[in-house]
Amino acid sequence: MTDLRVWQDACVSAALEHYQVSSHFFCQATPGAGKSRMAAAVASRLLQADLIDLVLCFAPSCQVVDGLQRTFSTVLGRRFDGRLGSLGIASTYQAMDYREASFWQLVEDYRVFAVFDEIHHCAGHDPLLSNAWGQVILQRLQDQAAFTLALSGTPWRSDDRAIALARYSDPEGRLICDFRYGLKEAIADKVCRSPRIVIIDNSAVRLTEHVDDAPIVTVYPSIAQLLNESPVTFEDLLIHHDMVEKVVDLGRSRLDEIRCKIPDAGGLVVATNIRHAHQIAEVLRSQGEECLVVTTRTPGAQHLINDFREGRGKWIVAVGMISEGTDIPRLQVCCYLSRIRTELHYRQVLGRVLRRTGSEDCQAWFYVLAEPSLLEFSQRVADDLPDDLAVLDYTQLLRLDDFCSASEQEAAIEKAVTSFDLHVDQFSTPAEETVVGALEVDSLFRMELSSGFRTEILSVY
Repeated sequence: MTDLRVWQDACVSAALEHYQVSSHFFCQATPGAGKSRMAAAVASRLLQADLIDLVLCFAPSCQVVDGLQRTFSTVLGRRFDGRLGSLGIASTYQAMDYREASFWQLVEDYRVFAVFDEIHHCAGHDPLLSNAWGQVILQRLQDQAAFTLALSGTPWRSDDRAIALARYSDPEGRLICDFRYGLKEAIADKVCRSPRIVIIDNSAVRLTEHVDDAPIVTVYPSIAQLLNESPVTFEDLLIHHDMVEKVVDLGRSRLDEIRCKIPDAGGLVVATNIRHAHQIAEVLRSQGEECLVVTTRTPGAQHLINDFREGRGKWIVAVGMISEGTDIPRLQVCCYLSRIRTELHYRQVLGRVLRRTGSEDCQAWFYVLAEPSLLEFSQRVADDLPDDLAVLDYTQLLRLDDFCSASEQEAAIEKAVTSFDLHVDQFSTPAEETVVGALEVDSLFRMELSSGFRTEILSVY
């Protein structure tokens, strides 16, 4: 156990003590902290104490399953592929629906330790309020497994359902974690990198709309006001050439600087769709960068991701392939160009660049547009896990551009940056950057962005 981090060792001890009175243990640990390694250590201790016979692990994606198999096989010193002679198997939640009766009979015939990674994907305390995966856990594993270990880096759901195997306080409905390890603790312990969240805005968005064949030009002082008062959508911004070029250039410059000290540091761009991913790749290549594109349609995508993990390539562009639980520790820069605007997804992607690998990689850089909801998420990273996100009846926060006037939005955005309780630096795009680009949608409007970019850095120490 000497190779465990301090928090992992403490969590293993807490779990073993908890199992003396209850068979269910819930651990919330910030993305990148090493939950899988801790879970494997718990399994090892339970096997050594002759309290279990087999280990079954479940996770939301094949990428996470592969990581669990590697970790458990290494820690336990045995095969972990479900074949004869192995100590267990890792599989996806989706696969649970296709398991034969003989698989579930194992839980009846043997003392099974069941590990659920990213358990927030599984909803429900009863069959009526459960999703499909939650129902399987309730029916097949909750009362049958000798012990369970539920893991999550972001333990909340955006609907009003409870998380399977979780406990909530009464009457407040707050999630009760048996062990919690937050981002601030992980940074202090040098387990995770300190995030530098770069907010990208534009103070001079020039929009030309055609009304009755007459052009009407409006200049918007911010992305928030543009989205609130014009026909431009967030996805329009994400695919705009100027925007892609600016975000990629910021990330590329930062990664080049980092690689002067850490030669194998990598960068990730999260795209909106497959076409967008290839657009981003073309921009990277036009700037002299090699990059790998992985999407759900990429042949052998998992092998390509594994090769990138072990290699020294600079950039990987992904759509839905590298988010939750996918472990590429050398990633240190991320450009978030996804259209998904939920705090769950935001934090999961941020977690991909937080895992430390040495003494020099103390910072992670995360580039995101100044869209109101993304601004809120960025500010709340400083709070790590706000109480209102772990409440059973949680509802989405009101968006600024739905309920505020233009002046109120600007004041709110300014407050979101300047009131950040840790550190704020500000700098502007050099005046010589004057390349003009435009976006046309159904010939209804034309948008020019390039001359007014500005950035703000939110730092978490």
